[in-house]
Formats: sequence, structure tokens, C-alpha cells
Amino acid sequence: MSEQQDVIGEIGEVKILAGLRWAYVSATTRSLETFSEGDGHDAAWLGNTRFTLFRNRLDRVFACERYAVSSGNDDADLDLLYAELSDQDIRTMPKLEPGLVRRSNLNGSPGWAHGARRFLLASAVFGKLDELPWPQKSPTKQRVARQRNPEPPQPSLFEGLADEEVGGLEAALSAEFDLDLATFVVAHSLDPLSQQMELAFGRPRLNTGGGQAWHWRQDLLTAPPADGGRRTDDAPLPTGPNAVPDAPVRLRREADKQSRDRSNGDR
Repeated sequence: MSEQQDVIGEIGEVKILAGLRWAYVSATTRSLETFSEGDGHDAAWLGNTRFTLFRNRLDRVFACERYAVSSGNDDADLDLLYAELSDQDIRTMPKLEPGLVRRSNLNGSPGWAHGARRFLLASAVFGKLDELPWPQKSPTKQRVARQRNPEPPQPSLFEGLADEEVGGLEAALSAEFDLDLATFVVAHSLDPLSQQMELAFGRPRLNTGGGQAWHWRQDLLTAPPADGGRRTDDAPLPTGPNAVPDAPVRLRREADKQSRDRSNGDR
């Protein structure tokens, strides 16, 4: 079994992938609904807001930080959990086992961990996930992209040396690139004009000089959304589509390139 099959199978089974998908769709939808050029919002505001809400939604669905379960009842504190969420968000939020995911930041970069695996967030230009320039990202993201790929086996750099020399050199090299947890990246992007989204989970590859940005990555938006599963304090959930029209979103065409570049900083 490949690493991709192993990782995606494990975190998919326990609904972590469903949580990631829910959090990003919720955050992006809310950001676009709130965006208003008339209120002084610009592309930087849209990118920062999307990232902030994505981080917040991940803490909610994974019960981290201020949303951590404080008692044996994992349906406690629903007022806090549901604050400012739409009916659609509440209805579709996946329910994960308490304590399944924990916060695990890396050098100040927001991260979440399940077992011995961590994931961080990285924004990208829409349509350019496979060319995501890791050397232009933060030193933390570059270090994550430098991790050794466990497969396929790479040719040894030390052929021809004595065994004791090989052992010492390989240990030193491994220590330089190893992290405390195997760390992956959740990459996300948005085209503000078409409102199309991208979301992927994978092992990044440091692409100095350009080229492929991933050892492997998994698209998270092709799978159907997971069912929600939290109680709602006896409040009836909507039984039909929301009749309230979506908030209008207008962006100037001539700001297209600037919108994409400025809204996709190293977050």
C-alpha cells in the first residue's frame, strides 16, 4: 500500500477529510457572502478573511482551542460551537470523536495532528496547486517540503563509503530534515471571480527551480460532503433548501490578476 493510500484511508475513515472539506467550504462561502467593495474590502481582505475563517472552522469541527470539549458530553457548549454559522453549516458539520484531532502548531504556523501525523495550511493561486512554489513560502513550509519521501526508496548518496561512515552521515542528514511528526499540507485556493475553490491534502516536494510541487496530493472536493451529526438542542433543522438568496458578490475584472496574487500569500 502506498503512503497516499495509507494516510488518506486512515484519516478519511475517521472523518478528518470530511472535517477539512466542511471547514473550507464554510469559510469560503462566508467570506464571499461578506465581501463588499463598497465597504472597503479588497483582495487582501478576502484572502485574509478566508484563511482566518478556515482556521476557525477547523478548530470547531476538531474541537480544538476554545471549542475543546470540557466535559464528557461532546454536544455541550453548542451555543459557542454554532455561533455565526449558517443553517447549512450547522446541518452539515461532521461529528468527530472527541480528542481525535489536537492542535499542533509548527513554528507559529497553525497545525492540527492526528496520531503521529500533522497537517498545516498553505494558500495557492487558483489552478496552480501542482506548481505551488515552496521556495517562496515561509522557512517553516520549506522545511516541511524538504522532508524525506518514504517512497519510492531513493538511491543512497553514500555508496562506496565504509558502513560506519555511511551510518554517521545518513543519521546527520536525516536529523536535519526530520520533524517531530510527519507533516503534510492542506493547500487551498479560490478564484474570486468564478468563486471556484480548490482543496487538496498531500506531501509537499521542495521544487527549487520549479517543477512538481508534490510527492502526492489528494483532491478533497471531489468526494460528496459528509452528513452532519450533532444535536441541536431540540431546535428543528431546516427540511428544505434555504429560500434566502445568496448575497451578491462583485469583483472588478481588471483586478483579476491582482486579486489572485494578493489573496494567496504564505498563509
